[in-house]
Amino acid sequence: MDKEYDFIVLGTGLKECILSGLLSTNGYSVLHMDKNGYYGGESASLNLNDLFKKFEGKDKAPESLKLGSSRDYCVDLCPKLLMADGDLVKILLSTKVTRYLEFKSVAGSFVYKDGSGVHKVPASGGDAWRSKLLGMMEKYRFKTFLDFVWSFEQKNQKTWPNKMDCSKVPMSKVYEYYKLGENIQEFVGHAVCLYLDESYKSKPAIETILKAKLYAHSVARYGNSPYIYPVWGLGGLPEGFSRLCAVHGGIYMLNKPIKQLHYNEGKIVGVESVDEEGKNATAKAKMGVLADPTYFINEKGEAGKELKQTGQVARWICIMDHPIPNTNDSDSCQIILPSTQLKRDSDIYISCVSYKHNVCAKGHYVVLISAKVRSTDEAGAKAELKTAYALLGKTKKEFFSVNPTYKSVTEDSGRLFITKSYDATTHWQTTCQEVMEMYKRMTGKDVDLSIDPSKLGEDE
Repeated sequence: MDKEYDFIVLGTGLKECILSGLLSTNGYSVLHMDKNGYYGGESASLNLNDLFKKFEGKDKAPESLKLGSSRDYCVDLCPKLLMADGDLVKILLSTKVTRYLEFKSVAGSFVYKDGSGVHKVPASGGDAWRSKLLGMMEKYRFKTFLDFVWSFEQKNQKTWPNKMDCSKVPMSKVYEYYKLGENIQEFVGHAVCLYLDESYKSKPAIETILKAKLYAHSVARYGNSPYIYPVWGLGGLPEGFSRLCAVHGGIYMLNKPIKQLHYNEGKIVGVESVDEEGKNATAKAKMGVLADPTYFINEKGEAGKELKQTGQVARWICIMDHPIPNTNDSDSCQIILPSTQLKRDSDIYISCVSYKHNVCAKGHYVVLISAKVRSTDEAGAKAELKTAYALLGKTKKEFFSVNPTYKSVTEDSGRLFITKSYDATTHWQTTCQEVMEMYKRMTGKDVDLSIDPSKLGEDE
């Protein structure tokens, strides 16, 4: 403990583990501590008994529910799907964490439309012609737009739409040129490009075009959807990055209570905990401390001066013995319910994985509904999610939570870096963006994402 490190990391959530892995592989010395005795933090994976203990205070699952063996379950508290060609896959490949993991493609990607229910998100010309989401003229216009997305190259003016420089014109102008109405704009923005609101339309079009291209390329990689998911759940990801950090000299310590943070002239310089003998000991931080928000929330649930609450997220875990209806019997999928369809401020997300991913007992499915909500009580939050819940059909067991979300209000000059609370999305794109921004803030360097995602699955 009584040593100096470049960085000290507090918490073993996935964001913290990715960052400690990246730091160690790039030559920084890292001490990684967690007050808990397990990896994962707020993004941990739990077996069935642990799930009942966390949400209901029971030691084990009642046998009367016939949910199968507890050890067959690896239920992610914040399940998020990986884009096949996305940044997290590139990070996994560049750090060689893939050697510790096995992935399986997600069977479907869907979007909700009020009045007609769930539809497959079209990502090809064939999808467009078959889709009931689109009218006849919309099918033709969307296919034309997709052809443009596939061929677009910013450096090649011949691929620009109507000679428009997409690094300067807003996306609204591109939509206008291809005569894409609100219906198409809605699912392109929310279900393809994964935007959280409509503000992207006024920003340079190139960002949206590249996101649409990423989605289309990811679908082409595996077929039915752009997403993949780890066999045995997300729990292997923080453990994989922890191994990576250790291989490169990082030090890991679980069950380490944090006594206090030490400052000198406004800058954080150390973390006080206990050594192997239970005596107070302080580790010094040369370049900074990274922590998740839970380290600044007291036993009463009150946030410290380092944090600002940004809202609350509801998560509704449902265990079922059937796939979600109207998803082509998919053993796994994502459904996005755009805010504009529900007259809400934000989207609702549904993720589904199953026994095919070795995350639950045979014949069972684990579904999560998540969304940013206004209500802080269970009844009010459930009412906000009722449209999504109605899509599921009969459930065997449910667990529900509403948790506040936080962001840091500290200045980088103080060298204390705090990650954000996990958002409601069921994909990793927003989280990966935060990780890369945080790495740049901590080190002044960019994360190298030049590796080819097609190498996923190759032997190291």
